[in-house]
Amino acid sequence: MKYRTQEGDSSQIGSSIAVAPTGRGAWIRLRTLILLRWWAIVGQISALIVVEHFMNIEVETGLCYLVIGAGIVSNLVASTVFPATKRLSEAENLAVVLFDLLQLGLLLYLTGGLNNPFSVLIVGPVIVSASSLSSRSTLFLGLTAIVIVTALARFHLDLRSEAGFVMQMPAIFLFGTWVAIVIGIVFLGVYSRWIVTEMHAMSGALQATQMALAREQKLTDLGGVVAAAAHELGTPLATIKLTSAELADDLPEGSEMREDALLISQQADRCRDILRSMGRAGKDDMHLRRAPFTAVVEEASEPHADRGKTVIFDHGALGGDHGGPPVILRRPEVIHGLRNLIQNAVDFADANVWIETRWAPGRITLRIMDDGPGFPAHLLGRIGDPLIRRRPRGIGSIGRRPGYEGMGLGLFIAKTLLERSGADLSFANGSDSFRGDSGMHERTGAVVEVIWPRSALEVGGASEGIGPNEPITS
Repeated sequence: MKYRTQEGDSSQIGSSIAVAPTGRGAWIRLRTLILLRWWAIVGQISALIVVEHFMNIEVETGLCYLVIGAGIVSNLVASTVFPATKRLSEAENLAVVLFDLLQLGLLLYLTGGLNNPFSVLIVGPVIVSASSLSSRSTLFLGLTAIVIVTALARFHLDLRSEAGFVMQMPAIFLFGTWVAIVIGIVFLGVYSRWIVTEMHAMSGALQATQMALAREQKLTDLGGVVAAAAHELGTPLATIKLTSAELADDLPEGSEMREDALLISQQADRCRDILRSMGRAGKDDMHLRRAPFTAVVEEASEPHADRGKTVIFDHGALGGDHGGPPVILRRPEVIHGLRNLIQNAVDFADANVWIETRWAPGRITLRIMDDGPGFPAHLLGRIGDPLIRRRPRGIGSIGRRPGYEGMGLGLFIAKTLLERSGADLSFANGSDSFRGDSGMHERTGAVVEVIWPRSALEVGGASEGIGPNEPITS
């Protein structure tokens, strides 16, 4: 079975949804930072009390409390002036974290610099910025923290015991502490940044997946409503047609009233045809609920039937299964996932797309193949990840999809939805898979294989068929 098509735009939600960028700084409430600051202030005061009264170490207590007092005043002002629900902008967030970084650096200057074991806390503001601010702000704060640590290694007030001994580490240990803190700033900052970026990318892609699934569900529900409407309106339309035809037979030939009666009969036929066309999907495949697997696959390809490519179907049984194709539920996630995979194949095929379905007693297999350039070898391991920013030259970005910049959302949505249905997906290139098969040497492009356990899709035995139509109730 083939579909001859013309080039056209058939963008689906799965491949066209873009996650709108938003400033991360606007996600954090001022109240959150104020509470974190209070905890830090309590810790700083507690450390000073322990050092002064229990460890008998001399520090510049007055100056230390002055620095801590600056943090207390800023917290009180922020709590009083701004509402508790205020969310900070990027610049405001940067200013708050920078203030905390400078305050901590000044406290360390007054309490021994890098000889103070609490000097590792200077990594904290950098991690906060990596998790919530832009890359530019994080880089600025990271460099500022490194400058502060470097300065503290040389310039600081000494810690002295009650007997007057200066408490400091040997130079080699001081250098090691400096190196460890700098490495901690760089490593933990980059690590936090990557993790948070990955989480946000996945969150946005999953949101796009939910939107695509909701759209498919609405379309399915709409088809059911149309099918129900066609069923309910069938009887009154038939009555109108019958009555108008009898009325036309009783009226004189050529009279104006006879023409009106015939026009009513024609319009009733037209209404019936419109409703039948709109409700075709709902009535042909068991009122939106069940269909043979092959019918569902062909339905998923229908939006791409006018795209200038030949779509060739090959259906058959394997492993001694001599029955017909398994009957499955018309689940929106399966249809939309297959539609996205087929769209990707049609977009980048040169002329042909092959869709092969096989079923065996234990599994159902679908393979989608094309004669295009295939997947880039260096991206095969990442196929299905969201937000791959740009397709390299040579795989269809120029001339195949004009103006297209792939974000990976289409394949990610397809993979996510199909895996939700119990499928296992694999991606390869036909030039590798069919190199020794002369009968399939044309299928040199991308190959996507989807395998389901038969029990995950099938509803009842294949021999049961779809069964008689049942009334659709609202």
